[in-house]
Amino acid sequence: MPAPNPESEWFGFRRVDPEEKTGLVHRVFSSVAGRYDLMNDLMSGGLHRLWKDSLVCRMNPKAGMTLLDVAGGTGDIALRLQKRMEGKARIIVCDINPAMLAQGKAKAIDHGILSGIDWVTGNAEALPFPDRSVDMYSIAFGLRNVTRIDQALREAARVLKPGGRFFCMEFSPGVIPALKPLYETYCVNVLPLLGEFVAKDREAYQYLAESILKFPAQQELAKRMEKAGLSQVKWTNLSGGIAVIHEGWRL
Repeated sequence: MPAPNPESEWFGFRRVDPEEKTGLVHRVFSSVAGRYDLMNDLMSGGLHRLWKDSLVCRMNPKAGMTLLDVAGGTGDIALRLQKRMEGKARIIVCDINPAMLAQGKAKAIDHGILSGIDWVTGNAEALPFPDRSVDMYSIAFGLRNVTRIDQALREAARVLKPGGRFFCMEFSPGVIPALKPLYETYCVNVLPLLGEFVAKDREAYQYLAESILKFPAQQELAKRMEKAGLSQVKWTNLSGGIAVIHEGWRL
């Protein structure tokens, strides 16, 4: 068992047993799965769509690649990749939560996509894939919900082929100073209200808001990526650092 990560004992701002956290997060996403996409639009004012477009553009996948999107249950990244690649790459979505995967499968059908994406139930900390089996690994707005981030990063490095690339997009507490007071107020006070009135689950979005503020800032996450075996790590701030794309190579 790996040593506990700094965030492993925190469920938002509440201290919990690390062994309990995974189940708590699982229940959060089971509760909000049906309204998750709508809430993303409301919470970000639609900006998440542009951020995800930017992520896929930076990934710039090539024909014949195997693309793994972790914690991608509702399919936002996978559907963008499928549209870009037109069946010329293998796309795998891996998510720990069956309810989120069900939403993603339904959305794919709504988009007329009946094949070309594999939907797999699995934990980011113990991916059900062989060593050196994927060309690109992406995780968008999912890493902060993992109990042991360092273990998930090691798993990403394990499944990537030599020369493979890692991409993580996350909300970040490391926003520019001019935005920080407003951003933190919005996270703590507004997001739970949206969750209460739209998703009918205030506590779930209280946790999601708090998890943003507990997530490692850009430089700290970059160091943890390097320690996990990823190289040439860099990051790009989006919208003043509200969202951040981290990149690394598996050499």
